[in-house]
Amino acid sequence: MNDVPAEDEQQLIERLRGGEREAFEMFVRRYCNPMYYVARRILRHDDDAREAMQEAFLSAFRKIHQFDARSQFSTWLHRIVVNAALKKLQVRERREKRTIDAFLPTFTDDDHHRIEPRCPILSSEELAQRNELRELLHQKINELPEIYRTVLLLRDIEGLDTEETAQSLQTTTDVVKTRLHRARQALRTLLEPWFSGDQL
Repeated sequence: MNDVPAEDEQQLIERLRGGEREAFEMFVRRYCNPMYYVARRILRHDDDAREAMQEAFLSAFRKIHQFDARSQFSTWLHRIVVNAALKKLQVRERREKRTIDAFLPTFTDDDHHRIEPRCPILSSEELAQRNELRELLHQKINELPEIYRTVLLLRDIEGLDTEETAQSLQTTTDVVKTRLHRARQALRTLLEPWFSGDQL
């Protein structure tokens, strides 16, 4: 996520701690694009993503003395951006609630799939690495109900671990695991027509 030389990054951090205006402008220019796309993936709207990113950058500037270098600076900033986007997502007017049940596989009485899935068993992270499927993947993720879409994004796209995801969403690790499992199952159902050739 970060290709800034360590010594340059450390100098920038020290200048930020000193309250230099030019350092803040450099900080924004350096991290603006990657962090905008983090917020955009979560919020899906340009204006919301920009607002969340601005709030996150100001928050990072105010909290710069709390950065202890136990992780990369970009990782620390990434978490602040994710939290700002999630906060904005929570206060934004929610879209009509949808159930995930319609996306999940169904089974016969003897525990066999009613329709045998032909979609290969791949994590959404693996799918995202395939350039030709990335756009389709994000399109289908956006069709999931909000609580499942967000968990899938944080775990499989943004790379947060289960504990970090639970903290970000203010829930338990068990809830995260359950939602993630159901989200992955639902995503496979949504992608099935493309793997089976029905949409080609």
